[in-house]
Amino acid sequence: MEPEIFVIVEEMPEPVGGMEAIYARANHYPEIARKAGVEGRVFVQFIVDENGDVRDAVVTRGVGAGLDEVALEAVTNTKFNPGRQRGKPVPVRMSLSIRFGLR
Repeated sequence: MEPEIFVIVEEMPEPVGGMEAIYARANHYPEIARKAGVEGRVFVQFIVDENGDVRDAVVTRGVGAGLDEVALEAVTNTKFNPGRQRGKPVPVRMSLSIRFGLR
């Protein structure tokens, strides 16, 4: 039987190094997006398991031009402090948005 996947827990998962760690991994702006002037928010939904690893990550709303893939990779490669319910680590479904803007 699959373990229950929580949506709200007493202690939500936190990215190790904070959101800055995710943005640091998402700092690659694909050339096609830069040339086309594509900016915006990419929404990613995923599960943080009991070990703090990200799995089943999907883009729920993207902007295209390669930025969706950059966001997905940044989230997938981030380690999290796992969510906790009654003191025990549990899998938690989460959503994050990553903002891309040309400077």
